[in-house]
Amino acid sequence: MLIRVLDTTLRSGRRLAIAIAGGFLLFAGIVMIVLPGPAILAIPAGLGILALEFEWANRWLVAAELRWRSWRRARAESRERVVEL
Repeated sequence: MLIRVLDTTLRSGRRLAIAIAGGFLLFAGIVMIVLPGPAILAIPAGLGILALEFEWANRWLVAAELRWRSWRRARAESRERVVEL
């Protein structure tokens, strides 16, 4: 009985710590969009931390990664077209 209570408490504490750390980093990244700072690094880092415990954050992180790869691919293709001209 005591082990079950401790296990539940530790899981809740871990989840809370991840939520606070990831949420803070995500919020700081969003603020850095307007203010000077490395928002492009802080937002994915915050989502990565939150994705350890929350499925919605994992989905957002995967979607952001797909958009980033798509953007890089389109940029590389446009550069190739400029070189060919």
